[in-house]
Amino acid sequence: MALAAAAVSLATLGSGEIRAAEIVNTGYFDNIAILGYDPVAYFTDGYATKGSPEFTKKWLGATWYFASAEHRDAFASEPIRYAPQYNGFCALGTAIEEASANIDPEAWRIIDGKLYLFSGGEGLEEDFDAAPATVTAKADAKWPGVAANESETRTEHN
Repeated sequence: MALAAAAVSLATLGSGEIRAAEIVNTGYFDNIAILGYDPVAYFTDGYATKGSPEFTKKWLGATWYFASAEHRDAFASEPIRYAPQYNGFCALGTAIEEASANIDPEAWRIIDGKLYLFSGGEGLEEDFDAAPATVTAKADAKWPGVAANESETRTEHN
């Protein structure tokens, strides 16, 4: 599994915080975050947009794709603002202490200015939309353990 080890030390950032030695979910291939989708587009365009290899930024050991130079530059200036919570792992899975590299970039929500990704759209309305604060509180509490397990798994496979 191609999970990039974080190489930067960052301060506490709120729910789904990203810290040193945590991993970014890059799926199974190519070390590309969000399967090549543009994290800024969720906020600016309101929909999932595939990024381009022409506009990339390396951050936390992963390559992030963007639909435009403007999106890349916005991310470069404020990556924490645009990066998905739980380092791109499924928010629902994180809430039940499971991390899967399988995410569906088309299954997402922005809650309180934060991007959450999911492994698929089925059940999203019933399982997340019905109580987003409850799910994110559970995921916030479980994330340190999930991240540690993923980092340990990554270390064992390298």
